Amino acid sequence: MQIETPPSEKPYEKPEGERRGLVIVNTGDGKGKSTAAFGLALRAHGRGKALKIYQFMKVPTARFGEHRIFEQIGIPIEGLGDGFSWKSQDLEHSAQLARDGWARARAAILSGEFFLVVLDEITYPLIYGWLPLDDVLATLRARPKEVHVVLTGRRCPPEIIELADTVTEMTKIKHAFNAGIPAQRGIED
Repeated sequence: MQIETPPSEKPYEKPEGERRGLVIVNTGDGKGKSTAAFGLALRAHGRGKALKIYQFMKVPTARFGEHRIFEQIGIPIEGLGDGFSWKSQDLEHSAQLARDGWARARAAILSGEFFLVVLDEITYPLIYGWLPLDDVLATLRARPKEVHVVLTGRRCPPEIIELADTVTEMTKIKHAFNAGIPAQRGIED
């Protein structure tokens, strides 16, 4: 490890631009995409901002850790899918669920009622061809100027990355799963 001297001066100038809603993308093969989006949701909720979380791959009855705590503190989270694609009994049904869920998410974004809308795991229905990329792009461009949108998932389409204001790629350096350690409640759910 290299020891550094802490900065003694501010390392950047304060931007002079207009405050507006951002499009934020968390993508990549590393852990933390949804977790980072949920952290933003908690931050917004802590400031009394209206928000909504849509999960494109989770079932509506999901009871993962985030669902339990968000329910307790009053953050609305909605599962729109039917789980992992490899568990699906009917991929056309999965695609229809994604399209129906997108209609709800799109309406929430365009309504202007929410400070923040999280589109968790939306990249999967996009790259599977279940959702029209052009409609997602048009919605992001047409959203009211104060609405922030976070999109998560692996292999985010380059067109969304180009449109986004902030893009973070989570890079997997090492993962316990690859060492044979299974997912654990409270860490990966």
